[in-house]
Amino acid sequence: MLQDIRKTTQGTAAKVVVGLIVISFALFGIESILLGGGGSTVAEVNGEAVSPVELQQAVDTQRRQLIAMMGENLDPAMLDEQRLSAQALEGIVSRKLLMQSAREMGLTVSEAELGAVIAGMEQFQLDGEFSPEMYKSLLASAGFTPASFKSALRDDLILGQVRAGLAGSDFATPAELALAAKVLAEQRDIRYLTLPLAPYLEAVEVSEADLEAFYRDNESRFMTPESVVLDYVELTLDDFRQPVDDAALQEEYRIRLDSYQYQTENRVSHILLQRGGGESDADFAARIEVVRGELAAGKAFAEVAAERSDDVGSAGNGGDLGFSAGDAFPPEMEEAVAALEVNAISDPVETDAGTHILMVTERRDSDPPSFEELRAELEASLQEREARVALLLAVEELRDIAFTADSLRAPAQELGLQVQRSEPVTREQRDGPLADPAVLRAAFSEDVLELGHNSEVLELGGDRFVAVHVQEHNKPALQPLDDVRDEIVRSLTRERARAALESAAAQAVAQLQSGEQSIEALATRENVEWQVELGALRDSRAVPPAVLQRAFSLPAPTADDSPIADYVIDASGDARVLQLVRVQAGSLASLAPEQESGLRQRIGSEFGALLQVEHEQGLRADADITVL
Repeated sequence: MLQDIRKTTQGTAAKVVVGLIVISFALFGIESILLGGGGSTVAEVNGEAVSPVELQQAVDTQRRQLIAMMGENLDPAMLDEQRLSAQALEGIVSRKLLMQSAREMGLTVSEAELGAVIAGMEQFQLDGEFSPEMYKSLLASAGFTPASFKSALRDDLILGQVRAGLAGSDFATPAELALAAKVLAEQRDIRYLTLPLAPYLEAVEVSEADLEAFYRDNESRFMTPESVVLDYVELTLDDFRQPVDDAALQEEYRIRLDSYQYQTENRVSHILLQRGGGESDADFAARIEVVRGELAAGKAFAEVAAERSDDVGSAGNGGDLGFSAGDAFPPEMEEAVAALEVNAISDPVETDAGTHILMVTERRDSDPPSFEELRAELEASLQEREARVALLLAVEELRDIAFTADSLRAPAQELGLQVQRSEPVTREQRDGPLADPAVLRAAFSEDVLELGHNSEVLELGGDRFVAVHVQEHNKPALQPLDDVRDEIVRSLTRERARAALESAAAQAVAQLQSGEQSIEALATRENVEWQVELGALRDSRAVPPAVLQRAFSLPAPTADDSPIADYVIDASGDARVLQLVRVQAGSLASLAPEQESGLRQRIGSEFGALLQVEHEQGLRADADITVL
């Protein structure tokens, strides 16, 4: 086949096509072919773009959260890139709609408040104090810069304001509280007893004829699962880790020292002046000069900021904006800050926010760690970087070789890999090295299972790649009767015991309902204890959950006060026979003050949550959303 392809690419037409491709690569880059023209957005929300980088960061965040939350119980299918991308994009769209709504409402967060939140985060603290080094290190490992993290956190805080406002804008009326209390504080008097399953299990006898008949009538239940024995080759990042020489470590250390993590940081205060709607140029300029005059006369910067600054958030803190390493403020501000001495006051600086007068109140240099302190981290980082390159090259080579090979033996030998053989693997395999859904889909595909080809090289996550080849195909087959005899006996025994127990429970209910026997007499006859719970609430822990749930699902007794009887089979298989004797509606007056307060908060929270959902649905209905 490959030889035929080679022959067809020697003609004039083919050479022209190849030439056009080369020209397009040269003029526009390979992305023009691979990425459909190199578009820079994946979606637009009311004209606001969603970039591929933004989407990928959201996908990575989701992946880390799933891994941390599920641990060893994580189903690899949950990390499917397509599924995560769809979920992440949905979240980004909702977030942008809420942020656009928040901007229209004029919601904001001051630099001082933002700084206080960051300083109070435990993950950025050492010995109870905020650590800039820890802050920057953790951000870098999560793919953030200080500026991007502060921007994301600011958005989170603003969205919190939106949600808090929506939640706080609804409340429970007295009528709603009374109705809720009537249902939630309802009390029920219950009698009940338990008919255990065990005696009925012991009484069941299964004959050989019963066993054989069940086996014949249910052959489909006793088929062995379809399975395959797979040959496979596996490549992981650890297979390609190599020692790193000292010169490379020294170079990496030098690069690390030059990175943003160890730059000078400036603590900045500002006075922001914003021109009013009807304020003339002359009046605004005069206001700026008043501020400069007060500062020149020696008035404290913090005092002037408190009196004159239009930034309400920072004015209360003397204009303090916190620390910046050169990337937290607009470029015009950062340029002026870099030129200032500590406690010196800048000339007016213009930004989109208005006119700033700046003062650097503190300047600190981050002391970089020594080479020896970073050596282990640098070595691991370089090893992983170089191993990943070697791994990907090997994966590409394996893809090329395995595609044309009739087994995995030759590709493995050429790449110095080992062909491993699996135990039988089923379509529903849940454990073992080949239980990944991608592997199972490939192993049972027509191309691999029926046609006998090697699979594609499959990326399984965690820098692990696998290619498989079916060595043996085991089709479903009926298991011998002797192999499933015990299973059939257990199944028949439990089925018949449960039927007998339910019949006894139904008979007991009929006797209670007709008045033929009392629950006390029934308990004596069955040699079991009976119990009573007066005034049981919906969340009562003194009553078995199955009894409580069934009792609160029954209608109230009629006017003649005749108890209502019923039964329920609980999780253990036992039958719970019960009588509902009396129902007393709840009332707001019967609740303790803390219970009433809790009920009020609960209803308000539920209403607030509904209001938030309706708000988001309304924003989405009115939005112009385009997925590219």
